[in-house]
Amino acid sequence: MRNLFLFLWRNQFFTLFIILEIISLLLLSNSFSYHRSLRYNTVSDFTGSVFSKYTNVTRYFYLQKENEDLVAENARLRSLIPPVAEGLDSLHYYPDSLYGYIPATVVSNTVTKPNNLIMVNRGYKDGVEKEMGVISSGGLVGIVIGVSEHYSVIMSMLHQNIRISGRIKKNDQLINVVWDHTDYRLGTIIDIPSHLQLQAGDSIVTSGNSLIFPKDLLIGVVESHDKESGGLLSKALLRFSTDFNSLRHVYIIKSFMAVEQKSLLSKIHE
Repeated sequence: MRNLFLFLWRNQFFTLFIILEIISLLLLSNSFSYHRSLRYNTVSDFTGSVFSKYTNVTRYFYLQKENEDLVAENARLRSLIPPVAEGLDSLHYYPDSLYGYIPATVVSNTVTKPNNLIMVNRGYKDGVEKEMGVISSGGLVGIVIGVSEHYSVIMSMLHQNIRISGRIKKNDQLINVVWDHTDYRLGTIIDIPSHLQLQAGDSIVTSGNSLIFPKDLLIGVVESHDKESGGLLSKALLRFSTDFNSLRHVYIIKSFMAVEQKSLLSKIHE
């Protein structure tokens, strides 16, 4: 402190000049509205820029949490929406009060193997069971085949053992969908009646004949249909509506009537 006073005393004229300059600037800025606004705008721009950068940084760190909250909210809304009217084209989902939707995040996923599996972060603790259907915001994903306390394994559409019962949306004709083991974007429509000719862009949806998937879930659209002569049934190329290579979030379908349906079927087959 003593050294500071000695420094100020030795430079008293310079110190007095600085003090007078500061007083003059304060008087000037308080005397004219322009100068006051200039000072205010300068400070506001600086603090606004700082807070904006801070907000962007914090938003980045909370982005994953926001995405998870959004997926959970979508699942809740799917369960609340009443059934769609017969004939409406529900391309991305089938809202039905008989079904609930459990949101899940993909933990691991493969698309290049003959039998591709997906692991998600939901298990029997979350209500997941074997043989539950799985969808994404784009369409059909697969079927749950293994469940632990906190995780589940899904047999995706990219699996040689999967066979999905479907319908041609425009005429309700029954077909089946399998995967041809080559391209994760493409599947094969089989068992097409010989009298039908599919056009590129025709929608293929679930038939609703299984206890796993409700009807009218989008599986994909027709890529091409080359009818083979002499056969009773033909095949067509299908482009999956779900992009399996970028899959991040899914919904596991819980049927509230599955236990009753299975019980009834077991009694019939006794």
